[in-house]
Amino acid sequence: MPENLSTPRPALTGQELHLRYGRTPVVHGVSIDLIPGTVTTLLGPNGSGKSTVLRSLARLHPLGSGEIRLGGPEGERDAALLSAKELARALTLFSQSRTSPQGLSVRDVVAFGRHPHRRRFAGLTDADRAAISHAMELTGIADFAPRGIGELSGGEMQRVWLASCLAQDTGIVLLDEPTNHLDLRYQIETLDLVRDLAEIHGVAVGIVLHDLDHAARIADQVVLLSAGRIHAAGAVADVLTSEHLSDVYDIPIDVAHDPGTGRLRIDALGRHGARVAAPV
Repeated sequence: MPENLSTPRPALTGQELHLRYGRTPVVHGVSIDLIPGTVTTLLGPNGSGKSTVLRSLARLHPLGSGEIRLGGPEGERDAALLSAKELARALTLFSQSRTSPQGLSVRDVVAFGRHPHRRRFAGLTDADRAAISHAMELTGIADFAPRGIGELSGGEMQRVWLASCLAQDTGIVLLDEPTNHLDLRYQIETLDLVRDLAEIHGVAVGIVLHDLDHAARIADQVVLLSAGRIHAAGAVADVLTSEHLSDVYDIPIDVAHDPGTGRLRIDALGRHGARVAAPV
């Protein structure tokens, strides 16, 4: 993406990322910058490579070639040279697939997020407890902190893992489809939380979403992927166009501004797209 001199330096940069599954190339030369105080959304159809790119930024998917660098007061650092604990103090990843440890309380699981900040065999500090409580408040799970993990629904468990990531208290947050399994209320509250992370706390957020309306609601920058390559990248209005989206998703997609809210309204036009509700 073009550099803007008024924009803060990237907190995390992926340069010319080439990624494989076994011998099969799946991502081809993708570059991405995550900026403090900015939400960057990765979009694209299934198999476009968006989750693979996100995992590679967290060093959970090996690079075929390319480089990942962290910014910060210390200057740029090569992510490959950092220890696991050093990396975990800089960034956190909320992934789609997590096991649910049995026999633990909600508070115990959220406390996992403090591991990078703790000394070996040391107990929780006051700062740890404050971060855990704050993360549970943000995600709306404070009331069931003492409950066992086995008592929770899928949506509740999703929020617990999100709280654990937030308790890690990093300047870079990577989120892979965090609204999955959540009902409408908690989808919107999660999206609001993502905006708060950027606007209030200055966090650099990278988030994978499937819902185009959700992306239009929260993104500052969009990276639209197709078949492992960047189809378009930049500001929301420049990327979420009918032309770009119709090309990538291979279906007619209409994009317009809602006259009431000013937001983008995105409609995928299937075979029954012209139907209207019968008058009551």
